Amino acid sequence: TGVLVAGTLSTGVYAKDDDKTITVAASATPHAEILEEAKPLLEKEGYELEVTVFDDYVRPNEVVESGEFDANYFQHQPYLDQFNADNDMDLVALGAVHYEPMGIFAGNSSDLASLPDGAKVGVPNDATNEARALLLLESNGLITLKEDAGVAATKLDIVENPHNLEIVEMEAAQLPLSLSSLDIAVINGNYALSGGLSISDALAIEEADSLAAETYQNVVAVRNGDETRPELQTLMEVLNSQEIADYINETFEGAVAPVFEVAAE
Repeated sequence: TGVLVAGTLSTGVYAKDDDKTITVAASATPHAEILEEAKPLLEKEGYELEVTVFDDYVRPNEVVESGEFDANYFQHQPYLDQFNADNDMDLVALGAVHYEPMGIFAGNSSDLASLPDGAKVGVPNDATNEARALLLLESNGLITLKEDAGVAATKLDIVENPHNLEIVEMEAAQLPLSLSSLDIAVINGNYALSGGLSISDALAIEEADSLAAETYQNVVAVRNGDETRPELQTLMEVLNSQEIADYINETFEGAVAPVFEVAAE
């Protein structure tokens, strides 16, 4: 793909002084893949796009804050907001590109209507994605949350649990690997993809008009004040183009959904 790979160490790739090269830090799937598809479209506009893959959710924000990179593309708005608050940063969203529907996948149980009492339900253990998982469980009638819990919900906000479901919190990336020890698991789209799962096999998924789909759209983030840079505006225009929307739909088959089309519906 021509994508550079980086771990948690500095990559040595820095934002270029000229305004014709755009450097972006990204997660591998689907973010870097989408950016690769954007490269020739940006070339037509006179820009060169350099993409570097990171395997963590901390360094991509740090390298944009430091000025090493122009932008990053790997996170949703709630994560960005929390990261800013926890790390005294002031990164801002340039715009949203896609969302990854979270799905409920079968482990030892394959029918939501006949889950056994005490069924083990795997959910991500980070705050934003656990809330999202609980909202999906609620929308499928498995639990009821406090009325005002919303996107800040935790398992302590469960007020009705008719099946006495055991909510098992674990690292999001481990959920696809742990299905054999769970009845069902609520899994992020990117981890479902990397775990060899198809969103078409999910027992239930977030709807396009759900609170989660609107809240957890993945954004391009930049330093506060860089939003008006012409090259970054052009990057956003390309990522929200019909060409990229078509690529996302054809490549990821529902596991990734373009915001461009969601907004146009």
